[in-house]
Amino acid sequence: MRRKLFPLYRGCGVLAALFLVGIAVLLLAQIVGRLFGILVPSANELAGFSMAAATFLALADTLGSGGHIRVSLLIQRLGGRARRAVELWCLAVGTLLIGYFAAYAIVMVWESYDFGDVSPGLLPVPLWIPPLAMAVGLLGMAMALLEELVQVWRGGVPVYERSGETFTAME
Repeated sequence: MRRKLFPLYRGCGVLAALFLVGIAVLLLAQIVGRLFGILVPSANELAGFSMAAATFLALADTLGSGGHIRVSLLIQRLGGRARRAVELWCLAVGTLLIGYFAAYAIVMVWESYDFGDVSPGLLPVPLWIPPLAMAVGLLGMAMALLEELVQVWRGGVPVYERSGETFTAME
């Protein structure tokens, strides 16, 4: 299953990187524009939207590379069945919470689209577009957590326990 979902996670990571590049371009355009007395309309607003998109879109790819920070003071002292039970509990709770947030984000995108909301800045951006990236990122993270839950349930080792491996190295 990992090889089939890897392109989704990596695609979200690439999109996150592109949004970060977009932020850099916007900031550079603002700096150069100020030197020449040119206003870049809604640059701050677009940079904020891009930052939110980059943050949420990077979640699944970061989980896949083992890059999320984990506090493992308790779990590292456990062994065998107790450790596996705690891993399963953490993954199940994480999957449920992120799944709930993803569902809520999807509803928020739909309602913003349905109401026709636009941003109040100089550039009227439809307000369903920025949360769309958040919803996609949360959905990708929920899928990645569910995949990890299934992996651990089947007796596998979670990706964050493998040092230096990524989704590409797994079967």
